[in-house]
Amino acid sequence: MPVLCRLRLCRPLILLGLLGAAATARASDATTVEQAGVSYGATDDDAGPLGGGPGYQHIASQGDHTASTLDELIAALGKAQAGDVVFIPGETEIDLTARIYVDKLVLEIPAGVTLAGNRGAADSAGAILTSDALDTPVMLRPLGPGVRVTGLRLRGPCPKRYIEHWQRARDQLGPDYREYYYKFPTSNGIVTTHDRLKVDNCEISGFAHAGVHLRAGTGHRVHHCSIHHCQYQGLGYGVCLNTATAKIDHNLFNWNRHSIAGTGRPPCGYEAAHNVELGESLSHCFDMHGGRDRGDGTNTAGTLIEIHHNTFRAAQPAVKIRGKPEDACRVHHNWFVRFELPAKAVVAEAGTSATENAYGPAGEIK
Repeated sequence: MPVLCRLRLCRPLILLGLLGAAATARASDATTVEQAGVSYGATDDDAGPLGGGPGYQHIASQGDHTASTLDELIAALGKAQAGDVVFIPGETEIDLTARIYVDKLVLEIPAGVTLAGNRGAADSAGAILTSDALDTPVMLRPLGPGVRVTGLRLRGPCPKRYIEHWQRARDQLGPDYREYYYKFPTSNGIVTTHDRLKVDNCEISGFAHAGVHLRAGTGHRVHHCSIHHCQYQGLGYGVCLNTATAKIDHNLFNWNRHSIAGTGRPPCGYEAAHNVELGESLSHCFDMHGGRDRGDGTNTAGTLIEIHHNTFRAAQPAVKIRGKPEDACRVHHNWFVRFELPAKAVVAEAGTSATENAYGPAGEIK
């Protein structure tokens, strides 16, 4: 076991707060520990800093269509063709609340179209789409493959935990609690069933069900985003996968119930790499449900899961795999800052391996 270790800070971590105020992680919050020249934990990359924002290298500055109001945005999305960019300039605020509440509005993005803001350009917070309607089933929905959402803030209506509502439903109705529980509406930011959704350099917060819901499809990627305050008790996911596969990388997570969650229905799976859990989590951070959760008579927990080079600062378990993956779950080269014992950091059954990870503030390798 190497005696010396080196803690590394990446470029400054900027986390935009729920109301848009910037909060910078403490300088002491290293994201990587090195032992014998090997790195454990999250590092930024050539695309820019963890969580995106200032310094991100792929910020849009203009589009084929420009929109500064909701009506302009609906019109632009209606005529955009594959390859087009619909651009929302500066720190434009577009409030969807009334149209979602009255008209059940969903902003639909045609296949191959990019919806863009300029988050991080000249320290811009980026344009923001908001909804205060608790019943916001979907804010953005791709209509086909190859959609990109970049440089925007999406703020949902439900940043709270509502633990009392969850507990009341369980206490009063026991196993039949769901009918009462779901009388309280839920919300989603981006929902897709199509392939190759790309979400990058966005701040996503305040959605009761999921910030990004990947219901189906392959080739998805969610990267260089700040995703926080998706923490409604019983749901509350930063990124949720059903029968989908995705790469989820270089994000900052905080104040979610599970930052990444999967239903476990094959071929559900993900690669999670170079993400940082900043410190607050309602439950375990990265998740995969098993057959017992679904009640389908199996013990299947997804197909292939790889969790590597992430930094976990939350006091809750970092990873929980609730069954056996069809192929494997590999957990390696992560830094579990708050845990000295591997079994406390990674809770899993057969089919999951957790090796070559760093534990505790000093980063002991186990």
